[in-house]
Amino acid sequence: MAYWEKEIRSLMGKAIHRYGMIQDGDRILVGVSGGKDSLTLLTLLSERAKRVPIHYELLAVHVDLGFQSSGADMLTEFFEAKKIAYHIEPTRIAELANGPDNRENPCFLCSWERRKRVFSLAQRFGCNKIAFGHHKDDIIETFLLNIFYSAEISAMLPLQTLFKGKITLIRPLALIEEKKIERFAKEMGLPYFPCGCPASGKSKRKKVKELLTVLDKENRQVKGNIFRSLSNIKMEYLLWKK
Repeated sequence: MAYWEKEIRSLMGKAIHRYGMIQDGDRILVGVSGGKDSLTLLTLLSERAKRVPIHYELLAVHVDLGFQSSGADMLTEFFEAKKIAYHIEPTRIAELANGPDNRENPCFLCSWERRKRVFSLAQRFGCNKIAFGHHKDDIIETFLLNIFYSAEISAMLPLQTLFKGKITLIRPLALIEEKKIERFAKEMGLPYFPCGCPASGKSKRKKVKELLTVLDKENRQVKGNIFRSLSNIKMEYLLWKK
């Protein structure tokens, strides 16, 4: 096994153990958009299930947003080839989010509607956990997005309990950089496809990603420092009220 392959598996295992993400008997809904991140996550969790001493079940779920360039057929082939239980949920979210009455913020509405559908499906299929493919770069970008555009200091959590403990969100790729996921997906020949949304190239997240790329070229420690700052908080130097 190549070093890059060992490293990504090791980092996911580290995140799972550090945050207590998976326990014996879990039934995990894995959100699969069709991108490199979610397919990498599904592949790694499926492989891990075969070699760890606990038992957990996976259900791959793809919420088909309704774009013309839907990859539902390709994903179906992938799930069946890997013998992974799956569900494809057809929707008209793309039409709703990109309609004439929602020109200002299609990304927010799309994300909101997609997330609601995933929660509903988790309940329907008896899943106690939902796994998303958000990685280290996503967490860093979200932290900056919330500062720049929402005037708050917050980020994605690797593990988050919702609905009074009925559902737990987990992000097993939380310690893995995007570039390592890109390499894994390419080397493993994962059939991921790009987002078909017409607004994807104009998002605030893309602007933050571009800013981080510039800063990273100047100083390779910038992104790592931002990530570490999330667990190195000095409350006495923040303007907050007790």
